[in-house]
Amino acid sequence: MKHSFALVLPALLSVCACNRPSVFDRPEQVNPDKLPHVVQEMVPPPALPKFDQAAQGGPVIVDVRLTVQEKKMQIAPHASIWALTFNGSVPGPMIVAHQGDYVQLTLVNPKTNTLTHNIDFHAATGAMGGGDLSEVAPGQESTIRFRVLKPGVFVYHCAPGGAMTPLHVTSGMNGAIMVLPRGGLTDENGKALKFDRAYYVAEQDYYIRKDDQGMYKDYPTPAAGFADMIPVMASLTPSHIVFNGKAGSLLNENAMKAAVGEKVLFITSSCNIDARFHIIGGHADLLWEGGSFNDRPVTDRETWFVPGGSAVAALYQFRLPGTYAFVDHNLIKAEVFDARAQVKVTGDWDDSIMEQVAKPHNSQ
Repeated sequence: MKHSFALVLPALLSVCACNRPSVFDRPEQVNPDKLPHVVQEMVPPPALPKFDQAAQGGPVIVDVRLTVQEKKMQIAPHASIWALTFNGSVPGPMIVAHQGDYVQLTLVNPKTNTLTHNIDFHAATGAMGGGDLSEVAPGQESTIRFRVLKPGVFVYHCAPGGAMTPLHVTSGMNGAIMVLPRGGLTDENGKALKFDRAYYVAEQDYYIRKDDQGMYKDYPTPAAGFADMIPVMASLTPSHIVFNGKAGSLLNENAMKAAVGEKVLFITSSCNIDARFHIIGGHADLLWEGGSFNDRPVTDRETWFVPGGSAVAALYQFRLPGTYAFVDHNLIKAEVFDARAQVKVTGDWDDSIMEQVAKPHNSQ
């Protein structure tokens, strides 16, 4: 028996290996100048732009336009910041393409802005993720084109260099891109998988200094606050930790929505600090650890880890109605800070999954 198993095991491993793409595989060579262009309309998170889960035909060029907005934004009841944003939102809009497509990104820095900006795509190859080719001063715009070679979810962010990079990132200048396999997602058994909804949730850390009266300071321009931000950043202790830019951004009337039976894909990211996402009363049925769609998803994770500087995708099929808390399960972040959201799920209750056997009453 041992002898036969020893013979069979290498063959099984070989079959498994053959079914997985090599990390060295690359999409077929094409001339990008001959590819059709598809304009992707950006929308603020947690929503995603319109996209096909499986590619409809050959590679295309996905045209994306991001405009830098430097704007004063209230992030908590007694705190505001000069947010540095892509298209006015923290995080920036989700971009969606398929492996082998090109993303043609135009970055616009209006002349009313005060700082130089660029964009570094973790999904891109070479040139500092595009950062070396996209730098724009106020009043300028630039266009770069890159091929998305690896499927998965990835962050993008401003990276002007030196201390300015964390200053821009922790002022809100980050987002994510999802690169789907051309045939769409597959489950843990390699079967084609469709989802019903998708949301993008990002954890954002801010570093705002207090004045002598214990009040968070306010500044007339973005750069005016940088000198005060640096010593707070040096402590590695954020003043604020929130989901999607500000406290309460995904709570109550702003909660994400779903229905019983729906499969919901959550793209979660944290550009700077580690995060631990958790659905209270739910799970990650499927989790693409590290954000790679080339890897088979793992199953039934209670909490999933997102290292700072990355994005991770998780899918859950809601089985009961109710308001689900969606939190960072470093519960200090969730409750002392405000790293929390909600998913409001409609549908019929199923007592076979959970029921209250006895209401609270005096014990005997």
